[in-house]
Amino acid sequence: MRAEDVVKQPIAPLTAPAYPLRGARFYDREYFNVLYRTDPELLRAIVPEPLELVEPVVRFEVMHMGDVAGFGPYTESGQVVEVSYQGERGEYLVSMYLDNIGATVSGREAGAWPKSMGTPRLFTEQGALVGTLDYGSQRVATATMGYKWQPMDLDEARNTIAAPTYAVKTIPGHNGAVHSIDLVRTQITDIAVKQAWRGPARLGLFPHVMAPLADLPVLEVIEGQHIVTDLQLQLFEPVHNYYTGA
Repeated sequence: MRAEDVVKQPIAPLTAPAYPLRGARFYDREYFNVLYRTDPELLRAIVPEPLELVEPVVRFEVMHMGDVAGFGPYTESGQVVEVSYQGERGEYLVSMYLDNIGATVSGREAGAWPKSMGTPRLFTEQGALVGTLDYGSQRVATATMGYKWQPMDLDEARNTIAAPTYAVKTIPGHNGAVHSIDLVRTQITDIAVKQAWRGPARLGLFPHVMAPLADLPVLEVIEGQHIVTDLQLQLFEPVHNYYTGA
């Protein structure tokens, strides 16, 4: 393999890249969100400066990706927190668990999504929308919502999805050193909301050292949301460097 070939396709393994090096268009992306209040002190302890906590509200989400070029269908689950940066309200990604290895490594390497492997599921049963997350053989989250309980305003649903998203991008160097650490920002675009519903919901989180969702305990469930949409993911851009402070 020539050096120019390595530069052209710098994704491991070189002979069978795990993902295409380009943006992804999502069709029939199905969100099940449960918004809940948690302990503000516990939340402040995990939201990195210079982000500021807006409210002690967490969004637990299970998302089924109906059709994604380069990856195929897969399911994802995690936690998101409401924050602000320099006066702009957005959200901070705490954790994400997927059942697709290509989407997991692409999210971590090409992006800044805090992705790990897990087994999330999204399905309907006995009049309820059900979202679960297992880590290995252990259940770490179970969410339920009344299925298509009450219509949600489509513009409100679109604004929920379109909020700016922040994450911490760490690039390892050689010999265990860290090359750079940046706070980065992205925003979903080209959103077509197909369905949007809200309703009563319940959420149970169970302690696990490798999937510590229960470290942000459920004090009060606000509501459940069920949104189906097409959208485009954009690349992250750095907004703050933790080494230089700029």
